[in-house]
Amino acid sequence: MIVELRQYTLKPGRRDTLVEIFEKHFVDTQEAVGITLIGLFHDLDNPDRFVWLRGFQDMRSRKAALIAFYEQGEAWKTHGPAANATMIDSDDVLLLRPLGDVVVDREYGQYTAVISARPAEVAEPVMRFEPLVAENTYPRLPVREEQMFVTVYAGGDSSGSEGLRLKPTAGSAMR
Repeated sequence: MIVELRQYTLKPGRRDTLVEIFEKHFVDTQEAVGITLIGLFHDLDNPDRFVWLRGFQDMRSRKAALIAFYEQGEAWKTHGPAANATMIDSDDVLLLRPLGDVVVDREYGQYTAVISARPAEVAEPVMRFEPLVAENTYPRLPVREEQMFVTVYAGGDSSGSEGLRLKPTAGSAMR
């Protein structure tokens, strides 16, 4: 499996609008073309950030699914401009490979994602990812060249210390 961690910086006060568009128009339509929506999240420390994870079978199927969704799909043609109007930046994207299973049927209510140059050591990770070094087969959506590890664990303190404190949206597979 190939995973994208996507972090969007939004125009002030526009996150709820993006989440509404996303959940209403982009969840089922992405899944219909073979994309696995792993989790959709509010960044608890930044009200103008939307974070999400999506997965693909491999890089070839990633390219095919992204073409099907963005270039051939009606949902993006119709609602993509409204979604883009909420964003300042959508290019903060990491390509990752899971280290172990990606399980989305657990319910923790809040997560912390640690993004670091080395694997983070946490007691009970929910998911772990290593950087994927691969050619971006869909250059229309840029990815970061910086190679980072991502560790997601349940909970997290409220001090805003290390990691992104994330709360799943109502339509997220991870709750």
